[in-house]
Amino acid sequence: MDPASFTRIGPVIWRIEPTGAMRVPVIIFADEELIRGMDERVGEQARNVATLPGIVSASFAMPDAHWGYGFPIGGVAAFDPEEGGVVSAGGVGFDISCGVRTMLASLSVKDILPVQEALADSLFRQIPVGIGSRGKITLDDAGMDAMLLGGARWAAEQGWGEERDLERIEEGGCMDCARPDFVSDRAKDRQRREMGTLGSGNHYLEVQAVAQIFDEKAAAAYGLRPDGVVVTIHCGSRGLGHQIGSEFLKEMASTASQAGIILPDRELACAPIKSELGERYLGAMRAGINCALANREILGHFSRRVFAEYFPGESLELLFDVSHNTCKLETHEVDGKRRELFVHRKGATRSLGAGNPSLPRVFHAVGQPVLIGGSMGTSSYVLAGEPTSEEAFSSACHGAGRAMSRHAALKQWSGRQIVDELAARGILVRSPSSRGVAEEAPGAYKDVEAVVLAAEQAGLARRVARMRPLICIKG
Repeated sequence: MDPASFTRIGPVIWRIEPTGAMRVPVIIFADEELIRGMDERVGEQARNVATLPGIVSASFAMPDAHWGYGFPIGGVAAFDPEEGGVVSAGGVGFDISCGVRTMLASLSVKDILPVQEALADSLFRQIPVGIGSRGKITLDDAGMDAMLLGGARWAAEQGWGEERDLERIEEGGCMDCARPDFVSDRAKDRQRREMGTLGSGNHYLEVQAVAQIFDEKAAAAYGLRPDGVVVTIHCGSRGLGHQIGSEFLKEMASTASQAGIILPDRELACAPIKSELGERYLGAMRAGINCALANREILGHFSRRVFAEYFPGESLELLFDVSHNTCKLETHEVDGKRRELFVHRKGATRSLGAGNPSLPRVFHAVGQPVLIGGSMGTSSYVLAGEPTSEEAFSSACHGAGRAMSRHAALKQWSGRQIVDELAARGILVRSPSSRGVAEEAPGAYKDVEAVVLAAEQAGLARRVARMRPLICIKG
């Protein structure tokens, strides 16, 4: 995008004034180089979001923003149900509650290196990964509904997780007001054998080394130390979430006009929050969130089991598990007034600052961990939420963000090439798909360091630690 088409209101803050049907401005957080690297459709989609009924303050785009379905990925928007606000399936995304979990090992890099190859092979064997991957867990109807109601808490009760994890998971591991009865049989059928699976695309499990500490106080509170080892898992609600998104998008698109909603783009299909359709989607979407929370809890359990084979007594303590691709009812201050709003975060992470009453007790003094994933060969980051993120409804970026399409990446790299180049750097990649590795080549993504620095400069979150990959299990 051309920076000249925006008004610069800060070093990393840009504004598009409302025109036409826009009800609010667009605010983009990025430095000039990141802005130039964004597809023109990011601005177009952010402007389209700004036209939706009941939107509050602004349509926001995070530093990792790129083109998505309806909303840009990296898009944040809040809606007031008392002002005709809407909920949009495209504003949540197909992979409902896709998110990141980081677990802390008591190990150092020197402990991993002698068993790096064997550990990589064992993780790859024991954690199902790839398109259509199926796990060893099969859910009947009662088990499915219990999972959709209970989330990570259900997983721990079934022996596929630990109760101690729950206070370190967003929403305490279980999203309230989930409605399994609003989830279709087709969506449930797609999930019966997919619990405890990574899936494909940009999903991964990485063993990482803590390479750099930026904030010693926060790092100590989080349990991060130089040369320490962490395990990070990135995945979501698998087939169930995708089916929920697909079905409700179709229904919302066909009924929007009946609700008096004029869509600038069919992909922005939505429904009034205070409508039968809106309530059904919210209930199903919350069930999808619980599915993702349960899935990551199970994957964490499997990871602990593998590590215990090589390092008896290793417990992999959970640092945090945070979702993106959600819509949540939250209280925010707007123009000096507290308001109950439905906040869409699509490819964006909640970023609560120190002292926020919604924070788990263990993070009250330093702020919420914000987990930022890289792409195989690139660094990942742990940030800490800042109180100033309230300007964007307590939100921050969620990753590096794509810089080119998967199709373009395939033209430039081969999977074998990427695997060999990373192995030469001491990074072991295991994947069932050479094509998938090429599509997710590190060069296909934005500069993650520029993204997190922009987030820090914008006051969304501050850098705590940088990690480098040692092992990547890739979908």
